[in-house]
Order: sequence, then structure tokens, then C-alpha cells
Amino acid sequence: MNTFINTIALGTAALACTAALAADAPAGKAQTDHQLIRSAMAAAPRKVGAGATIIVAGKDGGMRTLREGSNGYTCMPDNPATPGPDPMCMDRAALDWAGAWMAHKEPAAGKVGFMYMLSGGTDASNTDPYATRPGPDKHWVKTGPHVMLVGAEQAFYDMYPKNPDPDTSMPYVMWPGTPYQHLMIPVK
Repeated sequence: MNTFINTIALGTAALACTAALAADAPAGKAQTDHQLIRSAMAAAPRKVGAGATIIVAGKDGGMRTLREGSNGYTCMPDNPATPGPDPMCMDRAALDWAGAWMAHKEPAAGKVGFMYMLSGGTDASNTDPYATRPGPDKHWVKTGPHVMLVGAEQAFYDMYPKNPDPDTSMPYVMWPGTPYQHLMIPVK
């Protein structure tokens, strides 16, 4: 039951992050479950994606499991309504972190989670965890393929740049100074 609740929280978090539904393709471009699974698996290394649970958000905001997994990772497909590729795959601790973020609750400190976004990432605010579009004070950044470390202790993040307009070609802290700060690590 806890996994199901966390899966729903992850889906809701992804919806807030992209301000659109992950399963909603533009008119005339609906994706099959097979295409959604392939998209979700592309977020992580082949072996991780192959063993991950794959979920997708529905039009009603609920979550649908496309495939049960066995390795403790949960992946979501790209959201075609966003400007860049943004499939994601995360371990259990990152799933819990995403649930706390969406619920506007404090994530568990020191419960470090790992998230893959190897197909790239969409544009996002580097300072506002809940921004859904650019604005003069949102410090919008474009990310490429990356991994994320979430839920670490404050001292860990203090070792990395926290510039509101970071150099996204090197590791930096996204959403610094918030309970949802996390380390962005480019892989290309």
C-alpha cells in the first residue's frame, strides 16, 4: 500500500513539475503503452529501466501502472506537452522525496535518493520548486541529460554552486535554500 501511495505522489509531483499530464499527447498523437514504456525506460541505464516499474499519469490525475518492476526503481515516460525530453526514473528514497515535494511537506533529512533523467530534461526554474513557466524572477534553466541526488544533509549541498543562474554543464544545486534542494549532475 505504501508503494502505491508513493507512486501516486510521484505522478502528482511530475504533474506539478511540468504543469501538464504525462500521458496527454497533443491532439492526434496518442501514444501506445509500448511507446510510453520505451520512453520511461530511456530515462535510466538499460538494466535499471528494464527492471523498473513503469507508471503514467492519466487525464484524471490518477496513476496507471504500465508494468510492474522488480528492482526498486520507478520510471515515468516523457511528457509530450513539455518542450524537452523529460522521462525520469528514481529509487525508493527519491520517490519519497518527490512525494514530500508535491505535498509541500519536509522531505526526510539524510534519506538520500537517486534519480535518472538520461534523455535530457525540460526547462525549469532553478529557484522556485513550484514554478510552471518562466518569469523575470524564476531563473529559468535548460537542462540536458543528468542525474540527481536528493534528500542529502545541508552540508552536502554547501559543497556545490548555488547560483540562481548556474552553469548547467557542471554539477549545481537546484532549488537552493528550499527543503527540496537537490544536486543536478550533468552526464554529457
